[in-house]
Amino acid sequence: MEPRKILPARDAGRELLTRDLILRRFADYAESGQSRLRGSGAAALVGGLRGDHFLTPGALAPAKPLTRAAVLVPLVEHASGMTVLLTQRTSHLSSHAGQIAFPGGRIEPTDESPVAGALREAEEEVGLPPSHVEVIGRLDTWITGTGYEIIPVVGLVRVPYPMTPDPSEVADVFEVPLHFIVDPLNHQSASRESNGVTRTFFVLPYENRYIWGATAGMLINLAEVLAGPA
Repeated sequence: MEPRKILPARDAGRELLTRDLILRRFADYAESGQSRLRGSGAAALVGGLRGDHFLTPGALAPAKPLTRAAVLVPLVEHASGMTVLLTQRTSHLSSHAGQIAFPGGRIEPTDESPVAGALREAEEEVGLPPSHVEVIGRLDTWITGTGYEIIPVVGLVRVPYPMTPDPSEVADVFEVPLHFIVDPLNHQSASRESNGVTRTFFVLPYENRYIWGATAGMLINLAEVLAGPA
């Protein structure tokens, strides 16, 4: 499997990623009509749609019904600069075992909204209290080849924060500098053949971590939002 570079739409890495800039970028993104924070139900699925199938010519999105899910995209506010918090899933899980992911999971009937679902899952998976998270917006809905419809909720995380990973779901928790995420030189794609079909997906290799698939795709969406209008 050979990673290859993909050309970015624009370069987000030339501005200092301050809190004020990030808030302004997400406010602009919401006002543009590409993203809205809404309540639960179909109304939450507004704005852009992306998916695992986007990079594979001729591929189609999975047929509905899809499983609705929400993830938290945590931007951690260190004095030295922003980072993105990620998890590595345990190897025994029934789906996406061992992969790098945002804290998140299925939206439950008891969740008032995708935001509530994302915050609940983050607290259950890594022990991050909602009181430490300032929700500032969302990214485009991501459709996975495994049949999930994921709403990425973006939040600023105040430090220091408590961290108690659930060992049944989370093998590791780590942070990636935001400036690495927004640098187009780090945006790659790779291909893999499965059951006679070649699938292409996003990749962001970081140190000894292999961030790929939906997580990498959502991180590239994050980089595009922070780049501002083309």
